[in-house]
Amino acid sequence: MAISNAVQKGHHIYVYDERGRSIFEKPAGNGPKDGLVGFTGSSVSIRRGANIYTYDDHGRYMFEKHAS
Repeated sequence: MAISNAVQKGHHIYVYDERGRSIFEKPAGNGPKDGLVGFTGSSVSIRRGANIYTYDDHGRYMFEKHAS
């Protein structure tokens, strides 16, 4: 199932498929730079603190990297 949209509402990221159905939800963090970094058809990246976390199209953790 492909990701077609990801939006941030408050302190949460909501991810949707091509039919507009919710796939998963993740916390966005509370810091001033925290939140949705971007998404592709197969992944979503979210900044929380000093790291950017990437999740697959099922909401499973893939990897993280230090944000510059």
